[in-house]
Amino acid sequence: MGEMALSLAALAGFVVGAIAVLVYRNQIETPRRAESGDDGDAGALPQGVASVLAVLPSSAVVLDAHDRVLRASSAARAFSLVKGDRLMAAELLALARQVRRDGEIRESEIDVAGHKFGQETTNFAVRVAPLGSYGQVLVLAEDQTERRRVEAVRRDFVANVSHELKTPVGALSLLAETIQDAADDPEAVTRFAGRMQHEAARLNYLVQDLITLSRIQGAEPIPTPGQVLIDAAVSDAIDHCNTKAAAKDISLVAGGTPGLRIWGDDELLVTALRNLIDNAIAYSPEHTRVVVSARPANESVEISVSDQGIGIPEESLERIFERFFRVDPARSRATGGTGLGLAIVKHVAGAHAGEVTVWSKEGSGSTFTLRLPAFGGTALAVPPSIPLEVAS
Repeated sequence: MGEMALSLAALAGFVVGAIAVLVYRNQIETPRRAESGDDGDAGALPQGVASVLAVLPSSAVVLDAHDRVLRASSAARAFSLVKGDRLMAAELLALARQVRRDGEIRESEIDVAGHKFGQETTNFAVRVAPLGSYGQVLVLAEDQTERRRVEAVRRDFVANVSHELKTPVGALSLLAETIQDAADDPEAVTRFAGRMQHEAARLNYLVQDLITLSRIQGAEPIPTPGQVLIDAAVSDAIDHCNTKAAAKDISLVAGGTPGLRIWGDDELLVTALRNLIDNAIAYSPEHTRVVVSARPANESVEISVSDQGIGIPEESLERIFERFFRVDPARSRATGGTGLGLAIVKHVAGAHAGEVTVWSKEGSGSTFTLRLPAFGGTALAVPPSIPLEVAS
């Protein structure tokens, strides 16, 4: 509740303060109107309140003494908090009645049915205060769904990093102790030293992926973009993955339209393609193939990585680009995956003002497609015989 109060403090302070000033004159003039026999208009807003509410970005609602809506901001109606002249959220209505009875300002959090596709609920931080002298009540509701989601992602990230680092570090410590105890057994020392190398490599991959992710996760534009040859980037990425592919007798095939270029960073593109190819190899059976192809798409270039692997369940497709999310945790850890590869791909695409999409069917494989802006604004193939500086 403390965090909610902080998030609403500035907004609520401004609104309530501004409205208090506007209402003050209305309140002190009430005895005069009573003496003159003028009962006022209990269904009208105090002068100037409507102007204040009109500029609020959050959901704002003013109720009269009979719970009818006198004024509602466009945000309140967009979130379906208000329909016609009725406040639809029962919790808000109950709070408003309590405030009307005792005049005390109240704060709370409520969840209402989501108004966006795929969103189950929307979380609001609310503040309800008395307004004027006729039983009117002001309701302020701030959508904090995205903030809560970001906080949850942050907590999960910290917890997952701690777990992922703890596993290889703990294994290295245990293996080092075991080697000390087996100092007189050369065969055991060799075996455990190999395990230490494996865990050290896993730790190195994780640290490198974390460094890469931290460098690009802000989705900030690339500081010094330039032309990047797709053929060269694909070739470099395949070279990085050849050893892993050969261990499973998986063929890595490059195809599509040659000579395409994008506007971006060659190192980041190779990193993204390497992660996609590594992922395809890890989730593909032996004796299959992974195809990397590029094709022009108007003002963009599409680079696809297709495999003949196990595929991705439909319920997991929306989450596969999350940090540390694994479709098959046992398989991923067995192959040394860090769970950060697809998150890196997503952020590389964002850094290039592009996007990454996925098609997959269980048992039939997956295709990940990077769609990136073409160099020069149009995806044109450049013949190898023409120097790049001339072609640009």
